[in-house]
Amino acid sequence: MKIITKKTVDLNDIDFNEGAVILINKPIKWTSFRVVDRVRRILKVKKVGHAGTLDPQATGLLILCTGKLTKSLSEFQNQLKEYRGKIYFGKTTPSMDLETIEYATDELDISYLTLDLIRDGAKNFVGEIEQVPPAYSAVWVNGKRAYELARKGKPVDLKTKKVFVQKFEILDYNPPLADFVVVCSKGTYVRSLAADLGKFLGCGAFLYQLERTRIGNFSIEDAIEIDELKNLVQRSVN
Repeated sequence: MKIITKKTVDLNDIDFNEGAVILINKPIKWTSFRVVDRVRRILKVKKVGHAGTLDPQATGLLILCTGKLTKSLSEFQNQLKEYRGKIYFGKTTPSMDLETIEYATDELDISYLTLDLIRDGAKNFVGEIEQVPPAYSAVWVNGKRAYELARKGKPVDLKTKKVFVQKFEILDYNPPLADFVVVCSKGTYVRSLAADLGKFLGCGAFLYQLERTRIGNFSIEDAIEIDELKNLVQRSVN
């Protein structure tokens, strides 16, 4: 299995139609689909897929497979994922992150919050838990993506689902922001974790920042930037 990382020197011995794995560092405000489309154009191959969506506001590790290896995407999707980020306490937003910050609720009192209190609250969301996906998500609802309906102001009825959270640790707290790390199964919405924790603590919260740092044994430290991949392809061609 050929794996493209930021340490890759050249692509001369790689047939992307036969298949390769590419570790990409997704830029903020890019959709996962946009990354896939961009890489498809750079490599000039028809089959490119990603192993787990990252929200536009999130950054970090996105695993792409090309050619025949797109059949192996589920193997990566089923591995545990690690995220690091920040939670903003005292406000909520419709999208549970910064995408809809202009519609945030008024600031609530968070003077009672402490690092220990938030840490104790996070413990309630470890293990097999039930959560409702955000309305601004890619979940299918009556033949449409939930976010398509939400952005038009239409009601979105999403069902609770079970997910597994191996770790939800609060690292630090500097009001109103708390730093955290989460290790969880596929299908887990970290935005929902942030919002549910804020609701549990009685002040509301939304996801302020998120980076996916690990998928299984693959790390963000090895991920290549999209422009670096483009330059690598150009050097290999020349």
